Amino acid sequence: MKKTALSSTHEELGAKMVEFAGYYMPLQYEGLGIEHETVRNSVGVFDVSHMGEFLISGPHALELIQKVSSNDATKLTIGKAQYSCLPNDQGGIVDDLIIYKIKEDQYLLVVNASNIEKDWKWITSHNTMGAEMKDLSSEYSLLAIQGPKAVEAMQSLTDVDLAGIKFYHFEVAPFAGIEHVIISATGYTGSGGFEIYCKNEEVKQVWDKVLEAGADFGIKPIGLAARDTLRLEKGYCLYGNDINDTTSPLEAGLGWVTKFTKDFINSENLKAQKEAGVEKKLVGFEMIERGIPRHDYPIVDTEGNEIGVVTSGTMSPSMNKGIGMGYVPTELSSPDSEILVQIRNKQIKAKVVKMPFV
Repeated sequence: MKKTALSSTHEELGAKMVEFAGYYMPLQYEGLGIEHETVRNSVGVFDVSHMGEFLISGPHALELIQKVSSNDATKLTIGKAQYSCLPNDQGGIVDDLIIYKIKEDQYLLVVNASNIEKDWKWITSHNTMGAEMKDLSSEYSLLAIQGPKAVEAMQSLTDVDLAGIKFYHFEVAPFAGIEHVIISATGYTGSGGFEIYCKNEEVKQVWDKVLEAGADFGIKPIGLAARDTLRLEKGYCLYGNDINDTTSPLEAGLGWVTKFTKDFINSENLKAQKEAGVEKKLVGFEMIERGIPRHDYPIVDTEGNEIGVVTSGTMSPSMNKGIGMGYVPTELSSPDSEILVQIRNKQIKAKVVKMPFV
């Protein structure tokens, strides 16, 4: 297992450590419920240094990014970030990612930990135009400071006006005594906050100062278990669960980052799929009867026919009821459509709802 620069710090804090995407990561510290509530109501800090970072530079950088990604990166200006996905040539998704425009002709691509090697090979194989590529994944750390009090709690660590950084924008500035830190108004919780990119040798200082600055605001370290429940309540896709090599971005509700104003890998087939209409859709659902849906549980119709599968599911800490996401036939994708989730030998009633859940 690979370790992050903070692995021993998490052990000292008493975290329950697990293997995740090949990395030794903190699952939880005090407990899922406490950590989830901390982020929703105040502020928490996650070590997500397992994520991958690729630097794409040079006069052909934008050309390569436009070819491999579904969103339109020409809309990016320096200091702006964009959510996108890497379509494969079979109609599915190689990965979802965030693209940052650092300078003219320089972009940072942030990819999922489990896909670093796969994504690197995929992008490299399409780099026929000679863009400069560097894999910085093993050199950089990433902290996510998330929650409604994040701005107030972190303002003492930087001269940048944190409240002035718009959603999906970023600044490269001093933070926590470290020069040239990326302070990005992004996150995977839907509760506001920032993601902080710095070098591995700098992250311990940043982590310590973040906890110190946030102490009066009730900051806590947060593990991957709460990261998952937080993102699910907001209807955010998790690669490997809700999207994968066989799911179309249009089926997954990612049409908003699939721009047919340009040519990209498999764009013609995806455009034809959009025009014809998809046969299945990723939906959110709430359990009507008691039960907790889990990944890979079958979804059945009222006659008991298997019609889909649960891709993500949990007991929502905010709502105190079972919620999930899954693929169902398009005719059953409207809000209030009744479906059933097969939990062990029972078929438990659920209804399709509009996301986000909270």
